[in-house]
Amino acid sequence: MSVRGIRGAITVDANDGQQIASATLEMMKDLVTQNELDPADICSVLITVTNDLNETFPAQSIRQLEGWELVPLMCALEVPVKGSLERCIRVMVLANTEKTQADIRHVYLRGAQALRPDLSKSK
Repeated sequence: MSVRGIRGAITVDANDGQQIASATLEMMKDLVTQNELDPADICSVLITVTNDLNETFPAQSIRQLEGWELVPLMCALEVPVKGSLERCIRVMVLANTEKTQADIRHVYLRGAQALRPDLSKSK
Protein backbone atom coordinates (compact mmCIF):
# COMPACT_ATOMS: atom_id res chain seq x y z
CA MET A 1 0.00 0.00 0.00
CA SER A 2 1.25 3.50 -0.85
CA VAL A 3 0.50 6.99 0.37
CA ARG A 4 -0.86 9.02 -2.54
CA GLY A 5 -1.59 12.72 -2.84
CA ILE A 6 -4.97 13.56 -4.27
CA ARG A 7 -5.73 17.12 -5.35
CA GLY A 8 -9.02 18.91 -5.50
CA ALA A 9 -10.21 22.47 -6.04
CA ILE A 10 -13.49 24.32 -6.41
CA THR A 11 -14.58 27.94 -6.64
CA VAL A 12 -17.46 29.79 -5.00
CA ASP A 13 -19.38 32.83 -6.19
CA ALA A 14 -19.02 34.85 -2.98
CA ASN A 15 -17.31 35.02 0.40
CA ASP A 16 -20.27 33.36 2.09
CA GLY A 17 -19.94 30.76 4.86
CA GLN A 18 -22.69 28.55 3.47
CA GLN A 19 -21.26 28.63 -0.06
CA ILE A 20 -17.79 27.80 1.24
CA ALA A 21 -19.11 24.92 3.36
CA SER A 22 -21.32 23.41 0.65
CA ALA A 23 -18.63 23.75 -2.06
CA THR A 24 -16.08 22.10 0.22
CA LEU A 25 -18.43 19.19 0.84
CA GLU A 26 -19.24 18.87 -2.87
CA MET A 27 -15.55 18.69 -3.75
CA MET A 28 -14.67 16.27 -0.96
CA LYS A 29 -17.59 13.92 -1.66
CA ASP A 30 -16.64 13.80 -5.34
CA LEU A 31 -12.96 13.20 -4.51
CA VAL A 32 -13.85 10.40 -2.07
CA THR A 33 -16.27 8.76 -4.50
CA GLN A 34 -13.96 8.98 -7.52
CA ASN A 35 -11.07 7.48 -5.55
CA GLU A 36 -13.08 4.97 -3.49
CA LEU A 37 -11.63 6.31 -0.23
CA ASP A 38 -12.47 5.29 3.31
CA PRO A 39 -11.89 7.98 5.96
CA ALA A 40 -9.85 5.44 7.96
CA ASP A 41 -7.32 5.43 5.09
CA ILE A 42 -6.87 9.21 5.06
CA CYS A 43 -3.53 10.31 6.55
CA SER A 44 -4.31 14.03 6.50
CA VAL A 45 -5.96 16.82 4.53
CA LEU A 46 -4.47 20.24 3.85
CA ILE A 47 -7.07 22.80 2.79
CA THR A 48 -6.15 26.19 1.40
CA VAL A 49 -8.35 29.13 0.54
CA THR A 50 -7.61 32.29 -1.36
CA ASN A 51 -7.38 35.38 0.85
CA ASP A 52 -10.82 36.57 -0.31
CA LEU A 53 -12.52 33.68 1.53
CA ASN A 54 -12.62 34.30 5.26
CA GLU A 55 -16.20 33.64 6.40
CA THR A 56 -15.63 30.10 7.67
CA PHE A 57 -13.09 27.32 8.01
CA PRO A 58 -13.66 24.72 5.26
CA ALA A 59 -12.40 22.04 7.67
CA GLN A 60 -15.51 22.53 9.82
CA SER A 61 -17.75 21.21 7.06
CA ILE A 62 -15.48 18.22 6.38
CA ARG A 63 -15.56 17.28 10.07
CA GLN A 64 -19.35 16.89 9.77
CA LEU A 65 -18.94 13.96 7.36
CA GLU A 66 -19.47 10.56 8.94
CA GLY A 67 -16.17 8.93 9.83
CA TRP A 68 -14.10 12.10 9.38
CA GLU A 69 -14.08 13.19 13.03
CA LEU A 70 -10.54 11.86 13.62
CA VAL A 71 -8.97 12.75 10.26
CA PRO A 72 -6.29 15.45 10.72
CA LEU A 73 -7.41 18.58 8.85
CA MET A 74 -5.58 21.88 8.50
CA CYS A 75 -6.58 25.13 6.81
CA ALA A 76 -4.14 27.68 5.40
CA LEU A 77 -4.06 30.62 3.01
CA GLU A 78 -3.08 30.02 -0.60
CA VAL A 79 -0.11 32.03 -1.87
CA PRO A 80 -1.65 35.32 -3.13
CA VAL A 81 -0.12 35.41 -6.61
CA LYS A 82 -1.26 38.40 -8.69
CA GLY A 83 -3.86 37.42 -11.27
CA SER A 84 -4.49 33.98 -9.76
CA LEU A 85 -7.91 32.36 -9.52
CA GLU A 86 -10.15 34.06 -6.96
CA ARG A 87 -12.56 32.55 -4.41
CA CYS A 88 -10.93 29.14 -4.64
CA ILE A 89 -10.79 26.30 -2.13
CA ARG A 90 -8.05 23.72 -2.69
CA VAL A 91 -7.28 20.43 -0.95
CA MET A 92 -4.39 18.00 -0.82
CA VAL A 93 -5.55 14.68 0.57
CA LEU A 94 -2.89 12.18 1.60
CA ALA A 95 -4.36 8.68 1.60
CA ASN A 96 -3.22 5.10 1.95
CA THR A 97 -4.32 3.26 -1.18
CA GLU A 98 -3.55 0.37 -3.48
CA LYS A 99 -4.16 2.64 -6.49
CA THR A 100 -1.26 3.59 -8.70
CA GLN A 101 -0.44 7.23 -9.33
CA ALA A 102 -2.09 6.92 -12.75
CA ASP A 103 -5.30 5.57 -11.16
CA ILE A 104 -5.76 8.58 -8.85
CA ARG A 105 -8.61 10.90 -9.89
CA HIS A 106 -8.01 14.54 -9.02
CA VAL A 107 -11.13 16.69 -8.79
CA TYR A 108 -11.31 20.22 -10.22
CA LEU A 109 -14.81 21.70 -10.19
CA ARG A 110 -16.48 24.90 -11.42
CA GLY A 111 -13.97 27.68 -12.16
CA ALA A 112 -11.15 25.60 -10.69
CA GLN A 113 -11.15 23.47 -13.85
CA ALA A 114 -8.95 26.24 -15.28
CA LEU A 115 -6.20 25.29 -12.84
CA ARG A 116 -5.67 21.86 -14.38
CA PRO A 117 -7.67 21.45 -17.59
CA ASP A 118 -5.62 18.33 -18.30
CA LEU A 119 -7.07 16.65 -15.19
CA SER A 120 -10.55 18.20 -15.24
CA LYS A 121 -13.62 16.52 -16.55
CA SER A 122 -16.68 18.43 -17.65
CA LYS A 123 -19.44 18.62 -15.07
